Amino acid sequence: MPGSALSSLVDVQHFDLTNPPAGFVEDPFPFYDALLSEAPVLAQPDGSFLISRHADLDRIYRDTTLYSSDKKAIFAPKFGLGSPLFEHHTTSLVFSDPPLHTRVRRIMSSALTPRAIARMEPGLIATVDHLLEGLNDRPSVDLIADFASRIPIEVIGNLLDVPLEERAPLRDWSLAILGALEPSLSEADLTTGHRAVEEFRDYLRDLIARRRESPGDPETDVLTRLIGDENSATERLNETELIQNCIFILNAGHETTTNLIGNALALLHDYPEQRALLLAQPELIKPAVEEVLRFRSPNQLGNRETKALVEIGGVAIPRGSNLQLMIGAANRDPAVFAQPEVFDITRRPNRHLAFAGGPHVCVGLTLARLEGKIALERFIARFPDYQILPGRQHGGRLRFRGYAALPAQLSV
Repeated sequence: MPGSALSSLVDVQHFDLTNPPAGFVEDPFPFYDALLSEAPVLAQPDGSFLISRHADLDRIYRDTTLYSSDKKAIFAPKFGLGSPLFEHHTTSLVFSDPPLHTRVRRIMSSALTPRAIARMEPGLIATVDHLLEGLNDRPSVDLIADFASRIPIEVIGNLLDVPLEERAPLRDWSLAILGALEPSLSEADLTTGHRAVEEFRDYLRDLIARRRESPGDPETDVLTRLIGDENSATERLNETELIQNCIFILNAGHETTTNLIGNALALLHDYPEQRALLLAQPELIKPAVEEVLRFRSPNQLGNRETKALVEIGGVAIPRGSNLQLMIGAANRDPAVFAQPEVFDITRRPNRHLAFAGGPHVCVGLTLARLEGKIALERFIARFPDYQILPGRQHGGRLRFRGYAALPAQLSV
């Protein structure tokens, strides 16, 4: 029974996400199993509720009548009303409700059509191959700094046509802004996050002004498409929406995809029989990516706010409550996944919730899957015997799970 081995060791009923027990950040999965088994709906000291079961998350994601994605009430005390982080996180696609969410998503989706993403594939392959070529003949590399983190920066940079020489700050800005979504923050975290939004905003104002002066091809340049035709009656984003959702595109497509690629390379090293299977059957690459998304979800945590009194798992939850949606736990739910603790790249079906669900399902999921597929299949084809060296460093976050460093030797 999931969690049964931990029931005498973990005080699940007093589990506090803002003050997690020792070992949780490094290895949350035994705690997730215990939550699923003993407390799938758990009240928190701050008034929020942890929701862990797959069926509950799936239902919440699909119901926009009872559950809201708007976080103004939660983010005002956390970030400060009107602060840079507040403005960003309450304007971007992921933390908004209709009609704003519907309008912004429609415009963004029109810029990320399957045809547009298919056109990116040759450039993505060239980017990955160029990075791999640069790893040749090096005694050791960092699979995060030298490979995984560089792919989404190049892909999203190309998507918005950010000049190559201007991309250096994007990663640090992204990490600081997304880091502010952690359940517990220090003053230093807030200060760094606010400054990152301001610097990112200033940069994008200048980039947008340049693009208005000299538009790109809207078929290939998403920023030009998002700006739209100034003289057209066609629906467009206002200036704040445009800037904040460009930040969102760069951020959302960066850390999660970095984590997907890094987690995949670490898992295939740690489960050598699965690596051997993938090398023997390269056609398993797509289900392998899906299993990484389930087993080590790059995004471990989501949120919704209740719009009315609701009952989940027999627990009455008041209106206006913050629900902490435990994606990492739901993706180990034995009611949905046979042997959920087993990493199995042949797993089918795989109804994971790594991309959330419902109207808020990740707008970039097709691109993320493509990046993960190409990065993984081309890396292991070139370096089938790579070894992770001692010294791997976890990212140290609760919401986003990945590595800060992953030292490796590429040939033995």
